Amino acid sequence: QVQLVESGGGLVQPGGSLRLSCAASGRTFGMGWFRKAPGKEREFVAGISGSGRATTYADFVKGRFTISKDNAKNMLYLQMTSLNPEDTAVYSCAATRSSVVGPKTVFETWGQGTQVTVSS
Repeated sequence: QVQLVESGGGLVQPGGSLRLSCAASGRTFGMGWFRKAPGKEREFVAGISGSGRATTYADFVKGRFTISKDNAKNMLYLQMTSLNPEDTAVYSCAATRSSVVGPKTVFETWGQGTQVTVSS
């Protein structure tokens, strides 16, 4: 089973940017980013197909976040811009065997997560 390791989290000021990375130990198909804030349920952020040609975003990140995938390097990325305090959460990447990726997709493999804190 593939293993996923996230990196790139940290403290950023409101309006700032961060790029999260997710390193996979092997080949992956569909992948996604999720986040969990304290006191809230985990929520879908963005998803990408195995080829990288199809992407899906939660409404609250559209226009601000971009998900991308480098299959040659087994890497997944999440470029985050215009960050606000409501984006503070632990962000996790996940992998699925499904060719269709969205909020309802079942993801079989999860990373441990990386903390993103947006604060002045």
